[in-house]
Amino acid sequence: MISLAHIFRDRVIIGIHGLQNKPSRKTLEKWWKQAIREGLARIGHEKHFFAFTLVYWAGYFYNAPLDPGVTDSSNPLFLEDPYVPGPLKPVKVPPSDFKRKVLDRLEEKIDNIFFREDSFINFESISKFIIKSLFRDLDVYYHKNCVADSRNNLCARDALRKELADVIRQYRKKKILLIAHSMGSIIAYDVLTREVPDVEIEYFLTIGSPLGLPVIMKKIFEEQGLDFRKEKTVPAPENIRRGWYNFSDLDDPVAVNYNLADDFRENSRGIGPVDAVVYNDYKYGKIRDRHKSYGYLRAPEVAEILHLFLSEKRGMISSMAGGIYKTIRYLTGKK
Repeated sequence: MISLAHIFRDRVIIGIHGLQNKPSRKTLEKWWKQAIREGLARIGHEKHFFAFTLVYWAGYFYNAPLDPGVTDSSNPLFLEDPYVPGPLKPVKVPPSDFKRKVLDRLEEKIDNIFFREDSFINFESISKFIIKSLFRDLDVYYHKNCVADSRNNLCARDALRKELADVIRQYRKKKILLIAHSMGSIIAYDVLTREVPDVEIEYFLTIGSPLGLPVIMKKIFEEQGLDFRKEKTVPAPENIRRGWYNFSDLDDPVAVNYNLADDFRENSRGIGPVDAVVYNDYKYGKIRDRHKSYGYLRAPEVAEILHLFLSEKRGMISSMAGGIYKTIRYLTGKK
């Protein structure tokens, strides 16, 4: 009889966090795994065995990790949003149609400003201003003014891409599911497209992703040598085999452009982003954070994809894949 450990030895879940300071690698990896197990338990599959590794890069930018033991909120190592379990039965909050329409209208307005062929805006100047003013992590990543790896003399962008590419190549002989949160989704997209196009990825999950923001889309257009005046979308990574699922909470300020399907076209396998609105239930004390990774990781919709990945027997293609893929597309209006 084949053991569960043997069945799942050929697959791995790789987690990719954002760029703000974090608790230690060991602690953050443990918390991600706990949140994933929470989600699986919510859909009745808490006994799943899975191999998990976290790509960790907080050490590139911070001298010390955040410390859950620090109680002084004025201390720079104070951790204000630790992992806390959610309710076993998730709160069901249907997405607001009004809020969805407002966000859709906002996306349309912003796109008209940034992507108009005759726009009077100097994109490079305004994008640098927006990035530096609002998104420090984007500034670090995109602009070559931060040497993150002094030993190899790599700028931040190259060092982070190399870190993720090395991990993916390490597991290239296994079936891989990538979960990328926040800024990590931008780095993951860049790495899949440019650094490891030869390594096949079963599933790509983006959670709380800012990938659809015009300031980021234009960067992608530039890097791929595409003219946004002629092409309205950029390609999904060619090496994604089974599905790209994008999960967003409509109240997540980072994922304000929650719909990636109209920004990224399908690859040659017919795989493009399938958008799903979820409820991020992270709450610590009175503080609710709709962008927090733990709330996304334990969302039932995310857990269903993880269950699918972990349930597929070695060497077999489960018919569940197409069924879930089509179901999510139907529910999100992508018929």
